[in-house]
Amino acid sequence: MEKFYRKFLKPKYRPKRNELVASFYLEAKIDFQEAAGGVAAESSIGTWTEVGTLKKEIFRKLAAHAFNLNAKKKTFQVAYPLALMEKGNIPQFFSGIAGNIFSMKIVKNLRLFDITFPEEYVNSFKGPQFGIAGIRKIMNIYNRPLIGCIAKPKLGLTATEHAKLAYRVFIGGVDILKDDENLTDLTFDHFEKRAHFTIHLAKKAERETGQKKMCVLNVTAPPQEMLKRTRLVKKLGGKAVMVDIVSVGLDNVQMLRSENLGLIIHGHRAGHSMFTKDPKHGMSMLVLAKLSRLAGIDQLHTGTVVGKMEGEQKEILAINRFLKSKWYKIKPVLPIASGGLHPGMMPKLYRIFGQDVIFNFGGGIHGHPAGSLAGAQAARQALEAVLRKKTLKAYSKNHLELKQAMEHWE
Repeated sequence: MEKFYRKFLKPKYRPKRNELVASFYLEAKIDFQEAAGGVAAESSIGTWTEVGTLKKEIFRKLAAHAFNLNAKKKTFQVAYPLALMEKGNIPQFFSGIAGNIFSMKIVKNLRLFDITFPEEYVNSFKGPQFGIAGIRKIMNIYNRPLIGCIAKPKLGLTATEHAKLAYRVFIGGVDILKDDENLTDLTFDHFEKRAHFTIHLAKKAERETGQKKMCVLNVTAPPQEMLKRTRLVKKLGGKAVMVDIVSVGLDNVQMLRSENLGLIIHGHRAGHSMFTKDPKHGMSMLVLAKLSRLAGIDQLHTGTVVGKMEGEQKEILAINRFLKSKWYKIKPVLPIASGGLHPGMMPKLYRIFGQDVIFNFGGGIHGHPAGSLAGAQAARQALEAVLRKKTLKAYSKNHLELKQAMEHWE
């Protein structure tokens, strides 16, 4: 077995421009190089032993090559010929590069921490329909971060209560009101009613404020139901839908994107930590972000640095830089910082993330001592202070809601 695996080793290999290159961390139960060769074999054309059907010409054309091996750091890379990949097919990508290799007995821990794709493969995907520029055009907001709000409690409100809550925060200065990850179609809050009422009151808030407002309705469900709910949002004049990308799978994100319904697709990453959190095993959030961009997500949760969710600043900023970067024909994605934020964090958030981002507040708006309207006003006032280069303390002297928020959370 180990002798066969060594055939897939090319320590000084230089990848071709049309090859995919995966970067792995590996803790092996056998010799490191042999195990790296095993990963390359199992994720491409090999198995555990020599087989007579694997001709030399097939091996020459299609074998993956493990290279850049560093036993001390326990890292290596694998170059895959493009012919091994079905273009435009994310499930097939997972079946190969993130498939059987994680179950091999020779592997103690294995982590896919990065992947680079050739231009031909990238451009076989649709990617986001709108991207950052398209979202800003729809919202008519060009020179500042967008302020988002999650309805809280995440479950328990009726459809009418949800819609009225959306209206209050919209009037208070919030740009986006989104469902939480587990709010779908429930007995106490049916999706159809929530969509009707919330979009109706969002339009009312737009007329009253002269500002664009976005309801992000969670359509996470089996494929046909998800599509049915998305079409309803479109019919009602909504701007966006949300999908839990891990729960529904990126293939269903691709399906939704291929419908070209003219709706922003907001990607929630609930469940990602099952495979991204362990630094030695699984897959990184960076890889998930790259695949989500291929699939067609316009907005993606990536981490907050300062909030309640896991994620180091270096990692989160690397993800955000990629999402906003030029990537052949694929449009950029607007990152979302969400989880444990309150208005007093705004200066630090802006320093870290800049303006191309959505700052999503949940408890940091609804937990305001004067209520959700005041919480929304405080968040908007905090952003105004930062944009005007004033300290929150100075700005709060003439803005009661911000002052109350700072006293409550600082």
